[in-house]
Amino acid sequence: LTGAQDGSVRMFEWTRPQQLVCFRQAGNARVTRMYFNSQGNKCGVADGEGFLSIWQVNQTSSNPKPYLSWQCHSKTTSDFAFITSSSLVATSGQSNDNRNVCLWDTLVSSGNSLIHAFTCHDHGATVLQYAPKHQLLVSGGRKGYICIFDIRQRQILFTFQAHESAVKALALDPSEDYFVTGSAE
Repeated sequence: LTGAQDGSVRMFEWTRPQQLVCFRQAGNARVTRMYFNSQGNKCGVADGEGFLSIWQVNQTSSNPKPYLSWQCHSKTTSDFAFITSSSLVATSGQSNDNRNVCLWDTLVSSGNSLIHAFTCHDHGATVLQYAPKHQLLVSGGRKGYICIFDIRQRQILFTFQAHESAVKALALDPSEDYFVTGSAE
């Protein structure tokens, strides 16, 4: 799965020289993040205008439409994570009201899909990591802060400053004992 500054999103297969599917054409907002869900049957694309779009991967059309597309953040959606079996999605980004980390239910109508919004990360959240064993979200922000959220209780557990500049990367070890952050500095 490839995404570009021009907004295009294409899927390739290792053994074929041509693309299998073009999910988005050039001319859309720049792609900020893309993931497959854990089952591999859906892919999501976040973009610089605050949207998250999700497609079924096994499309027969060469230019399919997303089955779900909504604006999660008013400025940009920088990252997202599929939670559980893809019906729950967490997003990070920048919104005018500082609700920069959100939980969404993809099975309800778009007007009711926001489950919870966390007010955190001045100037926006840049990255997000889901820890399924502990049911935690870890987010990094533009000012170098890390927030850890309990998604069952829908509350912020910890906030601390890890860097002097924007957090650009988060990684979680498989046993969920540690996480590592990387910054713009």
